Amino acid sequence: MKLKSTILFTILISSSTFAQDWFSAQKVTQHISILAADSLGGRATGSKFEEKAANYIIKQLKSNGIQPKGENGTWLQQFDFSAGLHGTGGRTGKANNVIGFLDNKAKYTIVIGAHYDHLGDGADGHSLDGHPEGKIHNGADDNASGVAGVIELARYFSQNNEKEAFNFLFICFSGEELGLLGSVYFCEHPTIDISNINCMINMDMIGRLPKENASLAVSGTGTAAPFEKLVKSFENGALKITTDSAGVGPSDHTSFYNKGIPVLHFFSGTHADYHKPSDDIEKINAQGEEVILLIIAGLIEQLPKDEKLAFLKTRNPSMGTSAKFKVTLGIMPSYANTDNGLKVEAVLDGKAAMKAGMKDGDIITQIGDYPVKEIQTYMEALGKFNKGDKTKVKLIRDKEVMVLEVEF
Repeated sequence: MKLKSTILFTILISSSTFAQDWFSAQKVTQHISILAADSLGGRATGSKFEEKAANYIIKQLKSNGIQPKGENGTWLQQFDFSAGLHGTGGRTGKANNVIGFLDNKAKYTIVIGAHYDHLGDGADGHSLDGHPEGKIHNGADDNASGVAGVIELARYFSQNNEKEAFNFLFICFSGEELGLLGSVYFCEHPTIDISNINCMINMDMIGRLPKENASLAVSGTGTAAPFEKLVKSFENGALKITTDSAGVGPSDHTSFYNKGIPVLHFFSGTHADYHKPSDDIEKINAQGEEVILLIIAGLIEQLPKDEKLAFLKTRNPSMGTSAKFKVTLGIMPSYANTDNGLKVEAVLDGKAAMKAGMKDGDIITQIGDYPVKEIQTYMEALGKFNKGDKTKVKLIRDKEVMVLEVEF
């Protein structure tokens, strides 16, 4: 069942059913449908609903022969949390990472992770809905899709007839939505020897690969020498892969990068349903997730087998700026590089960008007198303005240059 990844990927793009020997859209849909059901209440950190999600994940990992690798021989690693801003005030309690291990008697281990918590009923204050209170935020893409990926990769690697060159640690983190709490805790209290981790693969929102003009964002490609060339080898005429070298970003791979571990983060793109009750199963592209999982499995199988990946420190475009700003456009920006500006993944309802006429997919090239090339220069430009200021935003839409009037 070993993948000949580059050849099979080319075939897969034209016929996604070919991948079902390895990954199944039906199984992906099954996992997400359960995790993102109303009966799981939005999986808020530390809630009874998150506990139900954890039990489902454990059942799936156990059925695939994965062994528990939490604390004291269990599947769980418990930590304290606070849902308040900057860890103060708000709801407090205990939450759990879910951790399983596939022991191939190898020298090094690859961590495959995703976060399984989400926003519950919006009470913790992270929703982007105008009136979120009491509305279940199911988080089908964010991040039931990533958890489905963990489960399916566990199934694939446990059933592979050819023994892998690595062990695998499968982790579903809690507390990501509150500030990467679960992954930070694991990295401070690892349940295996952290020096034996070869790399960490993070899947956060991999359920919305566009069906037309498909584009996948992969960050962290600068954290180990082989990553960039290897990731780009899966690109073809039907799928564009946009890479970013940075190892730090707004998801759990950051915690591992900060410990000197090479990371890759797979992301199918932000959308208008991000952190809203409308992020539901009906909008998931399960066939697209098959493609992403095949890429991840194929990439792992092409990593150097005889030596540990050397960690490379990278620049930090998404969080490295010291810019402070009092205004926002009200967009979800892309964290992947483009050739000519910052791509708008989604325009948020009722905010300055929407009022100015900005649309999803626009590429911002300038705000006022300040050029925008990526997320860092975008944040630096915003730092020049105060609430109530008016300015012009230059952007590209369908290859046409436009200028919009914006009031912050």
